[in-house]
Amino acid sequence: MLKTFKRITAAGTSGLLLFSALIFTGGGTINAADASGATVQDVFNIVALGDSITAGYEPGMTDPNTKPYGYAERLLEQGWYHGRAALTNYGILGLTSAGLRNYTGAISTGAVVTPDEIQPGLPDPRITQFAAQTAQIGTELKAADLITITIGGNDVSSLFLQVKELPTADFQAQLEQRLADYTSNVKAVLENIRVMNPHATILLADQYQPAPRIAMGANYDQLMSAASLLTTAVDSLVASFNQVGGPVLVAHVAKQFAGVEGSLTHIIGVGKADFHPTQLGYEVIAKVFAELQWGEYRTPAVAVINPSSAPMSIVVKGVELNTPNKPILKNGQNFLALKDVLNAVGATGKWDNKTSSATIVYSGRTVIITIGAKFIKVNGQNVAIDTPAFLQRVGKEDKTYLPLAALATGLGFDVKYSGQLRTAFINP
Repeated sequence: MLKTFKRITAAGTSGLLLFSALIFTGGGTINAADASGATVQDVFNIVALGDSITAGYEPGMTDPNTKPYGYAERLLEQGWYHGRAALTNYGILGLTSAGLRNYTGAISTGAVVTPDEIQPGLPDPRITQFAAQTAQIGTELKAADLITITIGGNDVSSLFLQVKELPTADFQAQLEQRLADYTSNVKAVLENIRVMNPHATILLADQYQPAPRIAMGANYDQLMSAASLLTTAVDSLVASFNQVGGPVLVAHVAKQFAGVEGSLTHIIGVGKADFHPTQLGYEVIAKVFAELQWGEYRTPAVAVINPSSAPMSIVVKGVELNTPNKPILKNGQNFLALKDVLNAVGATGKWDNKTSSATIVYSGRTVIITIGAKFIKVNGQNVAIDTPAFLQRVGKEDKTYLPLAALATGLGFDVKYSGQLRTAFINP
């Protein structure tokens, strides 16, 4: 967020050019469907708007198999703790507040827009796709329950590049002008959003100062003062928009970075400076947003230090299962003890020894699961599953273990898995 203190070289730009391969397109999750294909249950819809912080970019993202895991993805996981949730992320690399004003203006009217009409020279390789999606994004914003925004770092970064060269009076004069422009632009952004959605909660982040004191020397206090002025501008702006039934709140990220910038931001050497958050930095940002929305930021009971070896956690309706029937990984699939999940959601079940099958009744569905079968019966109809259920000896009992995918298919649950947290979220 006050992100770049030295120009990014061509080597740094290569990461941006390949960022298109890293896109977490349109939906971070899909609504569960019943056997007829109809969607069920309400979904908490999150739309993330803004710059590269929203996009979850980190320096060196050149591996096409790597997907961003920024604050927005973590916020989606927090949503899963509270029920069904979906994320659409429209973070644009290099976007300024003026660009976001232009973009939301086009979205609010449904106008066809070109990339240059959003902002000339944007380095994001996805910008043509984003420009073509104004109608879709408008629909998503109208349905949003939560809208998050990070914007402003690119408004002041070029000025901050000059902090050591500019006289203090000139720096302050230019800063005041840029803050005035920022305030005007973000006011228009909020107005554009409210035209589409008067009731969604909007969380707008202030802008952290990423350079540590050791790197900036005597200019560190000057930059911290500038960041503080931006926070004051955000607080004042948001106060004029906040209302009952349509809250607009400030995510105070800046104070969380103050004094610990070196551990929360990537700092690449001379000629390649690129001050984006580290994974720890993105987690700090996510915590600020989540605590504003839900009053908490949750993590699995077992700390995930080495995801490849950490035990998997299961969260059913927001409650982490504590059971001796541990999840089992088999043929690349995660299996759960059926009894544990049924108890957690309040379903009823009956076991038939003759057919080695369990009949489950839940929320108007009757599901029959047969050990070893490549299908399950949902209200009398066969529905194929990738891997069959099996019996597993646990102590003196045989437990029926069912693949996560079959839970979603047969019982109509919404099942999401976070590889970073090694946690499966199951919501009826």
